[in-house]
Amino acid sequence: MIADGAEDEEKWLAAGIAGLQQNAFYMHRALDSNNLRDALKYSAQMLSELRTSKLSPHKYYELYMRAFDELRKLEMFFKEEARRGCSVIDLYELVQHAGNILPRLYLLCTVGSVYIKSKEAPAKDVLKDLVEMCRGIQHPVRGLFLRSYLSQVSRDKLPDIGSEYEGDADTVVDAVEFVIQNFTEMNKLWVRMQHQGPAREKEKREKERSELRDLVGKNLHVLSQIEGIDLEMYKESVLPRVLEQVVNCKDEIAQFYLMDCIIQVFPDEYHLQTLDVLLGACPQLQPSVDIKTVLSQLMERLSNYAASSAEVLPEFLQVEAFSKLSNAIGKVIEAHVDMPTVGVVTLYSSLLKFTLHVHPDRLDYADQVLGACVKKLSGKGKIEDNKATKQIVALLSAPLEKYNDIVTTLKLSNYPHVMEYLDNETNKVMATVIISSVMKNKTHVSTADKVEALFELIKGLIKDLDGTFDDEIDEDDFNEEQNSVARLIQMLTNEDPEEMFKIICTVRKHILTGGPKRLVFTVPPLFFSSLKLVRQLQGPEENPFGDDTTTTPKKIFQLLNQTIEALSIIPAPELALRLYLQCAEAANDCELEPVAYEFFTQAYILYEEEISDSKAQITALHLIIGTLQRMHVFGVENRDTLTHKATGYSAKLLKKPDQCRAVYSCAHLFWVDDQENMKDGERVLICLKRALRIANAAQQMSSATRGSTGSVALFVEILNKYLYFFEKGNPHITVASIQSLMELITTELQSDSTTPDQATDAFFASTLRYIQFQKQKGGAMGDKYEPIKASSIA
Repeated sequence: MIADGAEDEEKWLAAGIAGLQQNAFYMHRALDSNNLRDALKYSAQMLSELRTSKLSPHKYYELYMRAFDELRKLEMFFKEEARRGCSVIDLYELVQHAGNILPRLYLLCTVGSVYIKSKEAPAKDVLKDLVEMCRGIQHPVRGLFLRSYLSQVSRDKLPDIGSEYEGDADTVVDAVEFVIQNFTEMNKLWVRMQHQGPAREKEKREKERSELRDLVGKNLHVLSQIEGIDLEMYKESVLPRVLEQVVNCKDEIAQFYLMDCIIQVFPDEYHLQTLDVLLGACPQLQPSVDIKTVLSQLMERLSNYAASSAEVLPEFLQVEAFSKLSNAIGKVIEAHVDMPTVGVVTLYSSLLKFTLHVHPDRLDYADQVLGACVKKLSGKGKIEDNKATKQIVALLSAPLEKYNDIVTTLKLSNYPHVMEYLDNETNKVMATVIISSVMKNKTHVSTADKVEALFELIKGLIKDLDGTFDDEIDEDDFNEEQNSVARLIQMLTNEDPEEMFKIICTVRKHILTGGPKRLVFTVPPLFFSSLKLVRQLQGPEENPFGDDTTTTPKKIFQLLNQTIEALSIIPAPELALRLYLQCAEAANDCELEPVAYEFFTQAYILYEEEISDSKAQITALHLIIGTLQRMHVFGVENRDTLTHKATGYSAKLLKKPDQCRAVYSCAHLFWVDDQENMKDGERVLICLKRALRIANAAQQMSSATRGSTGSVALFVEILNKYLYFFEKGNPHITVASIQSLMELITTELQSDSTTPDQATDAFFASTLRYIQFQKQKGGAMGDKYEPIKASSIA
């Protein structure tokens, strides 16, 4: 059916164009022979093709444009006739003898254009006559195109101030009257289209009407171009009359489009000075009109106007623009009781952006907007509509983008209340936006109160808002979210130790509610911020009286110890062990031996009871050895106890190569360069000899199980340890022991049972080259190395 209708329409259009072209041909022939009577006859027949009712507006427009082109040629002919002395008045009367009203009016408008240009009669009289005569066509489509033609031919002939057609003192009033009258009649015709035809074709008619809207809107554009319309006339006459038409037509499509036209075509200054009138019409519009878009565009234009020059800002204060817009939005929402949530939020989002542009220094205005939004949303619970949540994110993002400072945004008391209406997922999105703002602008949040407020805003990332963890969450997304929280924690600083400690306590309170999956991300940055404070407090500034209200390293260490214990719920023993060792090292810097010993004790307990994976044990043990080697605070007894434990752990590792490496690493615990009381050469040698025995046992096990002794890499590594302590001046490391080990390695490398290993060969060769280099360098070190015979081995 639809296809058949479209096919028929194409036929009707083709027939109309053929008829139009045929009569145009005869009209051209009459024009060429200066035969006025035939020219009028054929032009009227040509224009009769526009009387059709069979075409859709889109197809009718094609036909109209062809007729329009021909009428331009006819108008040129009329001008030539007038120039040759033909009376335009007679011509004006002659065309009125055309048989059909539609061709007659098209010809009348064409001659009327020439009539005005001849100035034989006042422009206002001719225009008034034409606009009244056009009432003879009441068919919506035909009437719209006729009046559009009238508007087109008359737009440059209005009796405006400064125009060549300017009349008496009321000349501008006459021009305005003509345009508004034509606009009024066109709007009526346009609205009437909605009620033509069966109800089932309503959607089709709405589409057709949308295609014709520019014909009506052009009148408002012409009106805005009239130079003589000043602010007073616009305020007292033009705007009220236009709005009267908009409100009275009671048509959703017309009201939305025309309000948009008014906002777009008239100057911003006029909008600002007539806000009362313009906003007063908004609650009177049909409930189905998309009023949020209309008001949003108005506020956007006014915002841009305010941004264009600082000189216009006093005008906004003078007319109380914020107050008027705020009240108008409230009335519109009350009038449209069924307005969806997205509409409400969009209006307040636009108002907030307007406020931030025009009154950036008035935080109370911005907070007032957020408060009004909260009031309108009250009772709705979590908002699930995607469009509405996007608008809330836009609303909440506006202050961040404007101020580039979360600290300023935190002063808005209603900001967190708006966030409460976001669903959990969008709450996370907004929290990420907030953190991104802090990181981008390098904002330092420096008081505990502000940190508390900030963490309330980003709680969607810090804990599970509904009390359960979503197992379906993407792991990469989760990791990125938590890393962003960790980066944020590093931005929380204050030079005052007391305030910084409060910040740490506030952060700790929040992150401990985050559940096991989050703690591994959020605890470490809190720890290092705390240890930074500890090192800031170390030294003579520490309060010697131990006042309970004063922040001391001991108090911070107690807090950190409790925090590590909280990690036991994960469990994350490897992380906890690292943190214990970090605390021990910080306690060492603060000369707090009992505290450092306690942290080491806790690390050892974790190693013994919680860390069972062999790889994790190796890593943990090397961390313990490395940290213990740097400790200088321990007395002989405590150090011996911890060192004995570490060497004991080394010997109990599962694999012999791992045992060997851990044992020779323990040698460093007995020889610390910058501490004379920690240089026990004999125990260093014992460790190295034990490492050699373990390396030898590893080779024997390899020989027994695989038939080959395996690599001699362990021997080369031990040789390098011998050389290290030899250089450091350990008297128990002799040239003979080094020489013996080198010969052992050479023998093993040459043995058929040894598995070839290029890396080990290169390592040993490099070691020998180092010995040769030290010899050649000379000096005291060269003399020490001189007895070692490396060249013969090489």
